[in-house]
Amino acid sequence: MSERPTRTETDSLGSMEIPSDAYWGIHTARAFENFDISKRPISVYPHLIVALASVKQAAARANAELGALNAEKADLIDRACQRVIDGEFHEEFCVGVIQGGAGTSTNMNANEVITNIALEMAGHEKGDYAYISPYDHTNRSQSTNDVYPTAIKIALARSLTDLLDELDLLRQSFAAKGQEFRHTLKVGRTQLQDAVPMTLGQEFHGFATTLGEDHRRLSETIWLLAEINLGATAIGTGITADPRYASVVVRHLNEITGLKLETAPDLVESTSDAGAFMSFSSALKRSAIKLSKICNDLRLLSSGPQAGFGEINLPAKQAGSSIMPGKVNPVIPEVMNQIAFSVVGADTTVTMAAEGGQLQLNAFEPVIAHSLLQSILWMARGCQTLRVNSIDGITANEDRLETMVGTSVGVVTALTPFIGYTAAAALAKTALLTNRNIADLVVEADLMSREDVTKQLSPARLSGLEAVTMAIPVIDDADHAPVGSESTESTDS
Repeated sequence: MSERPTRTETDSLGSMEIPSDAYWGIHTARAFENFDISKRPISVYPHLIVALASVKQAAARANAELGALNAEKADLIDRACQRVIDGEFHEEFCVGVIQGGAGTSTNMNANEVITNIALEMAGHEKGDYAYISPYDHTNRSQSTNDVYPTAIKIALARSLTDLLDELDLLRQSFAAKGQEFRHTLKVGRTQLQDAVPMTLGQEFHGFATTLGEDHRRLSETIWLLAEINLGATAIGTGITADPRYASVVVRHLNEITGLKLETAPDLVESTSDAGAFMSFSSALKRSAIKLSKICNDLRLLSSGPQAGFGEINLPAKQAGSSIMPGKVNPVIPEVMNQIAFSVVGADTTVTMAAEGGQLQLNAFEPVIAHSLLQSILWMARGCQTLRVNSIDGITANEDRLETMVGTSVGVVTALTPFIGYTAAAALAKTALLTNRNIADLVVEADLMSREDVTKQLSPARLSGLEAVTMAIPVIDDADHAPVGSESTESTDS
């Protein structure tokens, strides 16, 4: 700082030299000294910066309307906030994301930056707080304890919209693959063992469906973020604020943000309780876990390519080994897995932080905000890279899938109504020992004609896409009689 021109600012602890060109002030400077921890400024979350400016802008308008703030000063603060909302000065919001003080450093950083923008617009020097004060004017009728949680909820609502957009695009990609692979037969698996057949399209359609369900569940969480405590000031009693302020400021805030926020019915409870953040975090965790499970499946289905499942091919994105030439790893699903692990850890952090609140305030909202905003941001980016760099480029190994279905003992399940369980079990054992095609074994045993076997083992019937709607005459195990044309005709759907 000594190499840059400075200005002197003073607080109750003493004086400090602040760079003359900095829009932040002494409280931000003290936070630099005290919380040099994360090496990540709050500006890494632009939605939070815009939310803070939106709250300050609503407060300026409400105070002006109620006569609690000079109209000229309120207008300057309002216009300064708008510049921040429009994307200017975000780099000046530079306190660390992890900080003590229940978010006071963040609130003061916002007060100082917005005040100094307003001062500059009015033709005053930065730091000329006798004209516009970060405390008496920009922070009028406010406390960190109502500004900060309100801004967090607005930021989460905005960030959630970004995540929902990416999640829906990913769902569409899976659905498109479901349509592309709709006729590609494969072996289903339960407990990692061969089960009955299905189509690869059904598998991918299932992925799309589960993402659609998560999209709906996450969308429903928006109500958790709608109730705010703005107007509570320090502990919920509204001290220093006009009794009308809470209702007026929420009206202005809704106009500014386009959200449907409402004042909590009990501001004391709302100021101390972080349960909404915990519930919101739980919904994020659910979505992350389901995304991770899908990625586990993709890694299994693409494993090999020679000694694994090898059913699908993921796009090759980078060399997979520094020692094994030609090796390619499923790096995109892997990164989604790791994002999910982080989200689960963040959920635990949010849970413990919510529990750690004491009496009239939760002092740990900074780590709650960081944990949730990071989780949403990483999940949105993870969904994007999963879609663009993996799902859209997946191809099916159709020859391998056809061979696996043809030799799978699982297909014999479709024939048990016609040849009986005992005969089917014997054929399954033979197929396992000889690795021969089930259909060939059934025809050779004179249990069904080639035409009937082909009909019953068609991809549409094996996958359930073509339902057998009429009664099926079950063959007595003791008879092992060949299926005649009359009985099979009765099963035509």
